[in-house]
Amino acid sequence: MTYENLLLEIENGTAIVTINRPKAMNALNERTLLELQNAFSGFAEDDAIQVIIITGSGEKAFVAGADIAAMQSLTVLEARQFAKLGHQVMRHIEACPKPVIAAINGFALGGGCELALGCDIRVAAENARFGQPEVNLGVIPGFGGTQRLTRLIGKGRAMELIFSGSMIDAAEAYRIGLANKVVPHDQLLAVTKKMASTISNNGPLAVRLSKEAIHNGLELDLERANQYEAELFGLCFATADQKEGMQAFLEKRQAEFTGK
Repeated sequence: MTYENLLLEIENGTAIVTINRPKAMNALNERTLLELQNAFSGFAEDDAIQVIIITGSGEKAFVAGADIAAMQSLTVLEARQFAKLGHQVMRHIEACPKPVIAAINGFALGGGCELALGCDIRVAAENARFGQPEVNLGVIPGFGGTQRLTRLIGKGRAMELIFSGSMIDAAEAYRIGLANKVVPHDQLLAVTKKMASTISNNGPLAVRLSKEAIHNGLELDLERANQYEAELFGLCFATADQKEGMQAFLEKRQAEFTGK
């Protein structure tokens, strides 16, 4: 499929999605959100893709936010529907069975920060800036920011960022756990691709089940979450990947996983 606002490359089992609205600082409008949703539906079903990277075009912005020009005149009903679409897309990304890495090459504000929060791992360039500045516009975060940010960095820090509408740099984002890694801007994609390659070399079913255990386990109490983990651990032993992985270890060779 041809996309208007996305660029899509497939490289060694990694899908690289570039949000391509440079004149609008890659802001998320309805079409872009729908294209992201469509793309991730395809990734989930494509066995050739093991990892997905999301980044933004240009050097200034990952995603500078939702498209304010498009939002300004929305009615109450239209605004609610726009927020629901944003939530659907972020959940679609979060629920994708394959790991999703955000390569944050610049501003990740508002909807852009929320898009990064929907990813599993966040690698930030040194020039990246994060924030939820919606209160400066008289609104609240609408694509999951009040919920995912709080779960990731804690209630107090999330409240400070959201109430103040302030931006933080990549170093501070790393310090508080919002970014997993900070790298020079010119090394961002290379580092992110290397991380994706490392993940891709592991058992794909095991990686997907690990993601499932982490996401679903967070919604359970510890006892039930551990029981859930044990069930998924047992399920691994019905796969060819488990047999290959353990045999390769004992034979001191590189495993050749098939995802079966």
